[in-house]
Amino acid sequence: MNKLQYSATLVVLCLVPVMATCATGQDTAALMDPATLNATAPDVFRARFETSAGDFVIEVRRDWSPNGADRFYNLVRNGYYDNCRFFRVIDGFMVQFGINGEPAIQSPWRNAGIPDDPVRESNERGYVTFAMSGLPNSRTTQIFINFGNNSSLDSSGFAPFGRVVEGMDAVDNIYSGYGEGAPNGRGPDQQRVQMEGNAYLNSSFPELDHITEARIVE
Repeated sequence: MNKLQYSATLVVLCLVPVMATCATGQDTAALMDPATLNATAPDVFRARFETSAGDFVIEVRRDWSPNGADRFYNLVRNGYYDNCRFFRVIDGFMVQFGINGEPAIQSPWRNAGIPDDPVRESNERGYVTFAMSGLPNSRTTQIFINFGNNSSLDSSGFAPFGRVVEGMDAVDNIYSGYGEGAPNGRGPDQQRVQMEGNAYLNSSFPELDHITEARIVE
């Protein structure tokens, strides 16, 4: 499968709640109500991700994608990504994550889409972008980091909001042995990830790397 085919599958987000153990360190009460997590992000800020593959830092520039930056800021600040698995990792293309492990938290975010932003930067190596379903205003919580130059995604509306400025070697080390997800590959089935969460991933895909915690650092 080539990169263009990958990009076609990238836009498909499953919209079923996740069932899994609750991630530690989350502000559960805040995450239960997406409408209240509407703080405006700083013009420039950084988020540090501590992961089983090593740490990396994403620098976000709000002028690249204001709605995307605000959503990411609120998710990280409230611990949404803690204990999330890197469930879709395709060598040379991208690593995707952002399905929360707790169904009570995931459920209200399923339809909490944000308005689309115009594409101002290209999907180059290390740039970070929200996944989307292909419908207008469908970005919610799932994001991906580009392993290579994926500028073919730009014309489809994938608007980068930041880039990895430290630890890209850790991103490169994220386990990719399972490849593309089912039914096109031997990796996790997104429908089952949504329905069973980390219980499914831990039992069927134990080599997947995960986020220990993600925090705003400046």
